[in-house]
Amino acid sequence: MVWRIWAALVLAAAALAPASAAHGETFPSRPIHIVVPQVPGGANDIVARLLQPHLQAAFGQPIVVENRSGASGVLGSDAVAKAYPDGYTLGITFATFTVNPAVNDHMPFDTEHDLAPVILVGKNPLLFLVNAKMPVRTLPEFIALAKANPGKFNYATPGSASQAHLLMADLCRRAGIAMQNLPYRGGAPAILATVSGEAQLAVISPLASNAQIAAGTLRPIATGSATRDAQFPDLPTVAETFPGFEALAWVGIFTTAGTPRPVIDRLNATMDRIIREPDMAAKLNQQGVTVSGGPPEALGTLISSEIRRYTAIARQNHITAE
Repeated sequence: MVWRIWAALVLAAAALAPASAAHGETFPSRPIHIVVPQVPGGANDIVARLLQPHLQAAFGQPIVVENRSGASGVLGSDAVAKAYPDGYTLGITFATFTVNPAVNDHMPFDTEHDLAPVILVGKNPLLFLVNAKMPVRTLPEFIALAKANPGKFNYATPGSASQAHLLMADLCRRAGIAMQNLPYRGGAPAILATVSGEAQLAVISPLASNAQIAAGTLRPIATGSATRDAQFPDLPTVAETFPGFEALAWVGIFTTAGTPRPVIDRLNATMDRIIREPDMAAKLNQQGVTVSGGPPEALGTLISSEIRRYTAIARQNHITAE
C-alpha cells in the first residue's frame, strides 16, 4: 500500500514538472503591460520606453507602457500587486518604492510579499550639493559651518517623507547638526531653491543636477556611493565621513508575487541581455542609470535592506507621510 502511494506521488511530481517548465517556454503568448507609477516623462517612464521596442523584438509580442501615477507611486504598484500572477503585468519603479512602506502605516499591499522582483536595471549614487556661494567644498566643512550656525541652514527635498528627507534626517543626526527641511513638489523646484539660496543644500541625482554643476550654480561636496564613483573620481563619499552611509537612486522591475519562477527567469534573462547591450547601456547611462542587471535576488536584497534602513530612520526622526 505504501509503495503505491509513493509511486503515485512520484508520477504526480513528474507530471507537474513539464507543466512548470512550459510556463517559461510558452511565455509570452499575448501583450505584456509595464505599469509606470509616475507621470509620463519621468526617469522611470523614459527607461520603460527605452526597453519597450527591444522587449517587443525579443518576445514577439506588444509591450504596452501604462502610466498610473498617484500617491508617490503607490497606486501604480498596487495595480501590479493585485494583478493575476502570470508575468503579463510588470511594474517599474525607483527608490521611492522602498521609502513608501517606511513612512506609511497603511499601505494597500505588502511590498516584500505581494510583489516579486524581476531585475535591478541599474543604480547611481545621489549627490550632496550646496549653493555655489557657500564657502565650503567638502562635507566636513559644511558640517562645521552648520554647527557654527545652528538652525540657520535649510535643505531642499522633492517632498516631505521623501527619500531625500530621510537621508538628510539621518545625515543631520549622525553629524549632530540642526537643519530645516524645505519640501517642494518635485526635484526641479528643489534644485531651483538651492540655486537661489533659499536652501543651502540638496540631495539630487547627477542627471538632474549636471546642468547646474556645469553652470557653476551648484557645487557637489559628496557622493552617496559606498565607494568613489567613476563619474566623480575626485569627489569624496559621505561614507568616508560616516561609515556605512549610502544614498542611491535605482530603477527596478517587478511583477506580481506568485508568478511562476520560469516566467520570472525568462523575463530576467531577456532584460539582462538587453540592458547590457552597449547601445542600450549608453542610453540608460544618459538617463543617470548605470547598468546593474543580475538575478532577481539582487533587486530583492536591495529592496529588503532599504526598507529596513528607511523604516529605522523614519522612526528615529518621527517622519511619516500621514
